[in-house]
Amino acid sequence: MGHTNFADLLKDARVAGSLGEAVIRREVEETGETREAVLGRLLGSLDVMEASVGAGLRGDARSRSGLTGGDARRVAESDHALTGDTLAAAIASALAVAEVNASMGRIVAAPTGGASGVLPGVLLSVAGRIDAPRERVALALAAAGGIGGVIAAKASLSGAAGGCQAEIGSGAAMAAAATVEVSGGTPEQAGHAASLALQGLLGLVCDPVGGLVEVPCVMRNATGAAVALAAAQMALAGVEFPIPFDEVASAMGAVGRSLPPSLRETALGGLAVTPTGKHLGSAQ
Repeated sequence: MGHTNFADLLKDARVAGSLGEAVIRREVEETGETREAVLGRLLGSLDVMEASVGAGLRGDARSRSGLTGGDARRVAESDHALTGDTLAAAIASALAVAEVNASMGRIVAAPTGGASGVLPGVLLSVAGRIDAPRERVALALAAAGGIGGVIAAKASLSGAAGGCQAEIGSGAAMAAAATVEVSGGTPEQAGHAASLALQGLLGLVCDPVGGLVEVPCVMRNATGAAVALAAAQMALAGVEFPIPFDEVASAMGAVGRSLPPSLRETALGGLAVTPTGKHLGSAQ
């Protein structure tokens, strides 16, 4: 079951040394697996994430609808250097994984298919930049899982239940915490990063055009990656969000429950019912 609140996770992390190590220790206790087995599963997930980034960046991922595909490669090959290398790589990689998901390729739901690009896009880009050891990247992935588990316990990871804030917002919180962890930040800083990311996406609606997890879902992975990096940058600099992560997650759950059904993955509101959105939807 894992940790159901961040306060307990943080307490265990202070003993274990990091959020990721605390998550792994809890997994070992609950499943009876060895630490090596749990770590092996995390490393396997990293392999899948790297493969999906590669497939998307090659331009191999095209959805059947034709609405998405090829944008990750366009971003990666663009000559317009408006951002630093790490952010540019995170944006392209997040798009890449999301495009692979839309084309029915193999991804790691992190926390869902629709939001699967944020965590690998950010974590792998930062890890590559700082040349982080692979086990440290796996520990950061475990930290992300711990954050996702807390959100699942306190709110929801489903766009149908809580809007896109529950998917992209959760993915950004997970990615921000993982980035702090892989960068050598403290468990407290990782918690602040998760809070900063999630509060920045509170209220994000789920309005898939044509009912497909493509528009605007794929592009939101890229913007979610940018939010996650901003949150991690602030947290590592010592910025502290005044509201504890447990309360931020609970607030997200409350906001999700207050959203009308039209803004929760029904394609009955938002961008899905714009004139162009309706036209694209009817063409599918």
